[in-house]
Amino acid sequence: MPDQMIQTSDSAPVATSPAEAPMRSLKVLLAGPRGFCAGVDRAIRVVEEAIRRYGAPVYVRHEIVHNRTVVEELEAQGAIFVEELDEVPADAHVVFSAHGVPKTVPAEAERRNLLYLDATCPLVSKVHREAERHFADGGPESRHILMIGHAGHPEVVGTMGQLPAGAVTLINDAEEARTVQPADPARLAFITQTTLSVDDTAEIVEILRRRFPLIEGPKREDICYATTNRQEAVKAIAPGCDLVIVIGSPNSSNSQRLREVAERSGAPRALLVPRLSNLDWSVLEGVNTLGITAGASAPEALVQEMVTALAKHFSLEIEERTVKEENVTFRLPAPLG
Repeated sequence: MPDQMIQTSDSAPVATSPAEAPMRSLKVLLAGPRGFCAGVDRAIRVVEEAIRRYGAPVYVRHEIVHNRTVVEELEAQGAIFVEELDEVPADAHVVFSAHGVPKTVPAEAERRNLLYLDATCPLVSKVHREAERHFADGGPESRHILMIGHAGHPEVVGTMGQLPAGAVTLINDAEEARTVQPADPARLAFITQTTLSVDDTAEIVEILRRRFPLIEGPKREDICYATTNRQEAVKAIAPGCDLVIVIGSPNSSNSQRLREVAERSGAPRALLVPRLSNLDWSVLEGVNTLGITAGASAPEALVQEMVTALAKHFSLEIEERTVKEENVTFRLPAPLG
């Protein structure tokens, strides 16, 4: 079709292109709650307040939370992330991550005269205390502990490191729950990582209770409120979505679980996307309803960044679906609090 010509009162004819085709409509379901939990927010504030109070640099052992955007923003403020304490100079300030650390880490910090701040999530610390209570210093009331969790995850390493070697056996999945052979089945207790799939953990606990009727455990599994709420929110939107995008880092356990829960709950496909720049736009072909959520360590800014970009490609209909309001806050640890 040739270009149309329009005439203005004081100029020559101006060429115009044919009208662009209207943008395709896309319905977006935003799961709520999503994004930062109270433990993540507290951990980030610990680093920021430490930098403000003591000046840069402040060292952080491991990623404070599992999200590269958060890490990069803190680096810009003066945080230096290290893997182990031997990378921290003497007399420096160092922060332990939200996932918790084995007891050997603060002991090493004290030996080296490092000034440390513990940003361990209070709900993870609660699991540590449960483990110590069940172990009972190895005395006559001591129970061997089965920890439900994922091998190598920092939270699992930190929790198992609260007790002597051999005091805890890790249970990664239902199959291991079916086959574990403790020395004394009558003296057992279980604890759980806080960022697991609620449904998977319930299955494992049921197997352990059936095999070992005398096993002790918490009144409720140790999966944190934020993990539970975010999984419930994904379950609420997944059946009506053609695709669910979970904004979160690949090494984030709670984000990975959200992706799994979305697919199990009816979404034909679910993807873990760290941030907008990682999105392959071709995945949206044929998608009429898109679900979006974010792991507990992913900032809300990443969600809004993606929604803003989507609005440039589609005519959006956005719906927030919130299954539960959250108002939990945690105080900063001494001496920052």
